[in-house]
Amino acid sequence: MEGNKRLLALDVFRGITVAFMIIVNNPGSWNTTYSLLKHSEWNGCTPTDLVFPFFMFIVGAAMWYSHKKFGHRLSTALTLKILKRALIIYLIGLSLTAYSVTSLDITKLRLMGVLPRIALAYGIVAFIVLLADIKWIPAITGMILLLYWGILIYFGGDAPLTLEGNFVRKFDIAVLGINHIPVFHGVTYDQTGLLSTLPSLANVLLGFLAGRLIDVTEKKTKAAVRLILWGIAGIVAALLWDRFFPINKPLWTSSFVLYTCGFASAFFGSLLWIIDVKGLSVWSKPFMIFGLNPLFLYVVAGVLSTTLSLISVNMSSGESITLGNLIFSKCFTPIAGPYMASLLYAIVFMLICWMVGWILYRKNVIIKI
Repeated sequence: MEGNKRLLALDVFRGITVAFMIIVNNPGSWNTTYSLLKHSEWNGCTPTDLVFPFFMFIVGAAMWYSHKKFGHRLSTALTLKILKRALIIYLIGLSLTAYSVTSLDITKLRLMGVLPRIALAYGIVAFIVLLADIKWIPAITGMILLLYWGILIYFGGDAPLTLEGNFVRKFDIAVLGINHIPVFHGVTYDQTGLLSTLPSLANVLLGFLAGRLIDVTEKKTKAAVRLILWGIAGIVAALLWDRFFPINKPLWTSSFVLYTCGFASAFFGSLLWIIDVKGLSVWSKPFMIFGLNPLFLYVVAGVLSTTLSLISVNMSSGESITLGNLIFSKCFTPIAGPYMASLLYAIVFMLICWMVGWILYRKNVIIKI
């Protein structure tokens, strides 16, 4: 977030989200991971499923403050800034993918993913909120969610909401090419693909409205209460919609958007009340470390995780094992049961990334794009 004064609750919200994102992405073993730290296989939503949509919501909230210094008016300078930022985020995501598969063969490289989705959603929403009157943003958000629902049902055939039959899969294969789509649960499907990026625009738009609400509301207590009430309303609406359009992260269904944004809004409102209204912020300082350099620390975590999986160590038994698995089996498994050991590994991994952030914090370095 940019501006004369940072909104502490937003930095802490971002920091908590990044910290949890690193933990759930880096268990000691995927075979011994607590169910709450795994994604839902298809329909449903676990705490882990909230992480990515939370971050999209935060991107939107921060966007309000970022555009504020430009008077929320589209200009050549702001246009170039948006395009540059979106391009850099996308290329960083593509580079992480290339490193993870140790290949620069663009003909087979996955073109979408977490950072590419953030890049596209950020870029598109940035222009929507600058070109459209603020009073139309809720209607635009609703139209996006209804349009996506209609696309999936109308073009989905006899099994529109299944892994094999959904139109998202068909669209992405047709547009991106099958060589650029990963395998998900044995099926060629990108759960952070191109078409399913459409409803994720709503996550960013709703986050933008949340950021605006806080900024234009004189009393932060009132803003916090409204965010919590909006969140509850979103969750209830999502649960009602779930009967017709299931809450589903891989498809990023419209009900999933309302559900996750509901929790994001309620959580954000709670943090605003605790930190910025009541001034109870001492506990939150460790999360500020992640909140100040979220993208850089996410990249650090990705590079470190991939490096640990790429380095092989030859054991005395003749077996070859990755460095990450060696550390897990020798340092964590002996001191705890398999599930707790896996969680401890993830926490230590997160703390190592946190130390990198702490060094940047001590040097007053904030890496911006």
